[in-house]
Amino acid sequence: MSGTQGITGFQLLWWVILPYLALTTFVIGHVWRYRYDQFGWTSRSTELQEKKLLKWGSPIFHYATFGAIAGHVIGILIPESWTHAVGIPENYYHWFSAAAGTAAAVGIVVGIGFLAYRRLFVPRVRATTSAVDWLTLILLAIVIALGIAETVGVNLLGSAYDYRQSVALWFRGLFVANPDVRAIANAPLLYQVHATAAWAILIVWPFSRLVHAWSYPVWYLWRPFVVYRSRVAAHPNEPGTSGRRWRSIGTRY
Repeated sequence: MSGTQGITGFQLLWWVILPYLALTTFVIGHVWRYRYDQFGWTSRSTELQEKKLLKWGSPIFHYATFGAIAGHVIGILIPESWTHAVGIPENYYHWFSAAAGTAAAVGIVVGIGFLAYRRLFVPRVRATTSAVDWLTLILLAIVIALGIAETVGVNLLGSAYDYRQSVALWFRGLFVANPDVRAIANAPLLYQVHATAAWAILIVWPFSRLVHAWSYPVWYLWRPFVVYRSRVAAHPNEPGTSGRRWRSIGTRY
């Protein structure tokens, strides 16, 4: 770990132990869920309960979320020196990330608006929502709201904050067992709460319907076609027997 001088026990607990605990729970929880609850490994789709709102909300939310994830990969996992090496100045990166992040944020807000409305106000959908679902939705709402505040409020409309020199350094350090605790501890509170809520989602993820994110129907690409043949409906000779009549026990048909 990048030096321990000036780091309090609480910071060590919050920014080192908690993330590793979340990552461990995330991995082991998925393994356990896959081995012992494969029938529960599903999105628990509520399409049969309501289709119109889902038809609009789900694609918008998912595509916008993919965009937000891509932005996190570029901003957090890819070092700033790499983008400089390919000829992207920091000011260009800042405006591009702010504009793209704002577009993704608008999509997420619109999509989650549809989904939240049907989840809250469609009785049949609300009846299928478990306690874990509500907890997951609350955590997602917190992460999304904080992410929008950072992207729009700080980086687009505000004075901006270079999280690539603080939050990103700490996050990447976790994967090489050398997290820079001071970098995240000195970040604005908004970014600290955002990171904490993200770890909470990782802890809950394996035990919620979010596991469906890892289920890609790739086998559909080489699945044989399903052939449907028409058939004229006809009544059997004797209802319930398909033409066979009752015979004595032991008598062969």
